[in-house]
Amino acid sequence: MAAARFLLILSVAGALAFPAAAEIKTESFREDPRPSIMFEKFGFSESGAVRIIVSGAAVSSSFARADPKQLGFFLLSDESLIHAIYESQEGPTAEKRAEAAGGDDPETASGCVLKSPYVKKLFTFHDMEGGHYNKSFPVTHPDEYTLFFANCAPQSLVTMRVRTEMYNVNADGSKDYLPVGQAPVPAIYGFFAFCYVAFLAAWGYLTLSRDRVSAHQIHHLMSGLLVARLLYCLSAAEDQHYIRVTGTPHGWDVAFYLFQLVKGVILFAVIALVGTGWSFLKPVLQDREKKVLMAVIPLQVTANIAAAVIGETGPFLQGWVTWNQILLFVDVACCCAVLFPVVWSIRSLRETSKTDGKAARNLSKLTLFRQFYVVVIGYLYFTRIVVYALKTIASYKYRWVSILAEEVATLAFYLFMFYTFRPAENSKYFSLDDDEEEAAEMVLREEEFEL
Repeated sequence: MAAARFLLILSVAGALAFPAAAEIKTESFREDPRPSIMFEKFGFSESGAVRIIVSGAAVSSSFARADPKQLGFFLLSDESLIHAIYESQEGPTAEKRAEAAGGDDPETASGCVLKSPYVKKLFTFHDMEGGHYNKSFPVTHPDEYTLFFANCAPQSLVTMRVRTEMYNVNADGSKDYLPVGQAPVPAIYGFFAFCYVAFLAAWGYLTLSRDRVSAHQIHHLMSGLLVARLLYCLSAAEDQHYIRVTGTPHGWDVAFYLFQLVKGVILFAVIALVGTGWSFLKPVLQDREKKVLMAVIPLQVTANIAAAVIGETGPFLQGWVTWNQILLFVDVACCCAVLFPVVWSIRSLRETSKTDGKAARNLSKLTLFRQFYVVVIGYLYFTRIVVYALKTIASYKYRWVSILAEEVATLAFYLFMFYTFRPAENSKYFSLDDDEEEAAEMVLREEEFEL
C-alpha cells in the first residue's frame, strides 16, 4: 500500500491549501527532485475541465534511465482521498495482496501513485511527443480535486514548463475560472464595499461636520482605516471578477495585496492606539507603547509579504509550507502584541482609581477598556480560528461562507469600535455623575477588573 501511504502524505500538503481562484498559471521547474508537486485545488461542477500544457519536459537520473510511465499528472478528489486513508488503515484485502504479489507491472510493484485506483491519471511522460503536451481533460464527477505531478522514478530530476487552467463551463459555453464554492465571492466583496462607502460617509459627517470640534487624531486615523477597508473590498471584488471571466486578475491582484497590507497595518495600529487612549485621553504615547507599534507594523508588513507569496505562487513553490508557517507565526504575534496596550491601560486605571478620588470616571474607563479588550479578543479569535474552521469543515460548494462570516465579523467589530470611541465630549465617553461617586467607589472596592 505504498501508493495509499503516499496519498496520506499528499493529504497533509493539501490540508494547508484551500481552493483559490484558479488563475491561469505558468510555472517552470528545473532539475526538480521532488516526488510530488501540488499545483491547485479546485471545486468542479458537472461541466468542469482541466487543461495542461507542458513544454521542454526532460528527465535526468544518476541511478538509471527513468521510465516515462512513472512520471505524470493526476487529479485527486477529496472523496477518493478518504477511501485511500481508510484502506491504508485497514490494510489491503487478500485479493489485492495476491494481485500485487503476482503482478509484473513495475509501477504497481514500486507503489507508484499513478497506478493507484484512487487517483484520476491524466497522462504520463510516455504520452508526450518531444517533451511537449497540450490537452484538456473533462471532469464529469463534481467534487473538489487537487492537481498533482508525481515522479516515481528513483533519483530522477525533472525539468519542464507547465501551464495549468482549471475551470467550469457555463451554460452559454463561457469559462468560469472560479471554483464552485467561490462563485458568490465577487458579489460578497462588492456588497461590503458598498457598506463601507455608507460607513465612511456617516463617519466623515461626524468627524468633519457635526462633531468636528470633538474629533481627535485617532478619529482621523480611523477614517483612514475605513478608506483602506473600502479599497480592499473593491480591489478584491474586481480581482475575483476578472479571474472568473478571463483567468487573470488584470493587475487587480497588485491593488489587492497593497490595500490588504495598508488595512492590516492601520487596523492593528488603531487597536493599539485606542487601547492606550491616545489623543482622546492622553496626548502622547509612553515608550513601551511606541515599542509595541514599532513591533506590530514590521510584523504586519512581513505577514502580508508572506500572504502575497502564498497567494501568487501556490503549493508548487519550494518552501511554500515555510511561508505558511511564517504567516501563521507573525499573525499570532501581531494579535498578542496589540493586546498589551489595552492590558496596560486597565492596570493603570485600576491603580489610579485607588488614589485620585475620581471613582465614577475611573469605573467608566475601566468598564470601557474591559469591554474593548473582550471584543478585540473575540474578533481575533473568530477571524483566526472560527473562520479557518469554516474553511476546513465546509463543503467545497460552500467555501464562500467563511469569507462572508469574516466580512460580517469585521464589519460588526468596526461598528462597535467606531461607535464606542466616536467623537464626543469626555462626559459622553465616561459618565461623570457626582451622585454616583459613592456607588462607584463601592464597586471599585468590590470589583477586581482582572483579565
